[in-house]
Amino acid sequence: MATTRRGFISAASLSTFGLVTAATSLNLLIPQKADAAVKSTVKKGPDGPQAELEDFVYDIENGSTGWTGTGGTAKEATVEEFPVSQSIAAVIMRLNPGSFRELHWHSIAAEWAYILEGKVRTTVVSPDGTTSTDDFEKGDIWYFPKGHGHCLQCLGDEHCLFLLGFDNGHFSEFGTFSSTDWISHISPEIMARNSGLSASTFAAFLHKELYIGTGKIATAPRQQNLDPDIPTSSSAHKFRMEKDGIFQQFAGGSTRKVSSKEFPIQTTLTALRMDIEPGAIRELHWHPNADEWQYVMSGKGNLSIFGSHGRVKTMAYKKGMVSFIKQGYGHYIENTGTETLKLIILFNAPEYQEISLNDWLSANPAQLVQDHFGITPAQTATLAHHKKGIF
Repeated sequence: MATTRRGFISAASLSTFGLVTAATSLNLLIPQKADAAVKSTVKKGPDGPQAELEDFVYDIENGSTGWTGTGGTAKEATVEEFPVSQSIAAVIMRLNPGSFRELHWHSIAAEWAYILEGKVRTTVVSPDGTTSTDDFEKGDIWYFPKGHGHCLQCLGDEHCLFLLGFDNGHFSEFGTFSSTDWISHISPEIMARNSGLSASTFAAFLHKELYIGTGKIATAPRQQNLDPDIPTSSSAHKFRMEKDGIFQQFAGGSTRKVSSKEFPIQTTLTALRMDIEPGAIRELHWHPNADEWQYVMSGKGNLSIFGSHGRVKTMAYKKGMVSFIKQGYGHYIENTGTETLKLIILFNAPEYQEISLNDWLSANPAQLVQDHFGITPAQTATLAHHKKGIF
């Protein structure tokens, strides 16, 4: 599916020849290879020295103790573990066969997910009284609006692994509103009056939160709901991102995008799957409407951020790590490894917006660009004909 030139990945980039010449007066135009894990610069601005950019990479799989039980594991990255990520939190969750993430809801965040391995079955109830049950496999995504009750099950006889994203960095997976937690703190007598079951039934319940439980292996076809007359939701909670996401191919990689335009229920986030081939870069750009959150699926690379006042910092990351870029901050990505750098990217806005440095320069009068950077007319003429997006 085609996309507009300026609505997705920019269609013009600086030529290598022009970059090299302009570098003498604007060294930020050329992504430099970073040998060290972290490079940073701190310069004085009009108001005095500016603080160095904070760390924007975190190892979610090894940096978080998380939760471990017979049914699976969960490791999170909230502002407590990853302070820079104020607007987006995340969880890596694994469920073993027969296990489920119990019935629960979130009061302060919507939930987005991408399936990394295996299959997952979800059930969700909406405020209008409708329900939905869907089966997901690798490459599929779901979205549950804030406050909607839901449950996640491992489907089949193999484990499942998925990435959960939440549109609030202060959200903690271990502070959700869980059904077992609530019921265990209500007297058996009240529960009996509320449900029609006997008080002795609830007296035998576990007096704690279940979180991830184990039961019979979920299989297809699914069982009928307790009340088969509850209507099915008209809003789709499932989207096949790797199959139906808007695809764009570049010289050095590719992207797949899913915004609220393609997935209407996904009203607070936009998702992007990006592949960057070895030696390639994702060009210098920024997002005027959203923060950017990344998870590295495979490969390794460098992420470099420009935070104004001469502040530039480059950090290395690899599989299992996450990163965060504040709204409006300039950045680029370089694949420094020998395999494809695969990223899952979230933006906390319903639509995708981007401005690339290359596209911006090409949109100005030639003489103005020449005066800015001290390059010749011939060099300026090459700017609009360079490779685009990822190269």
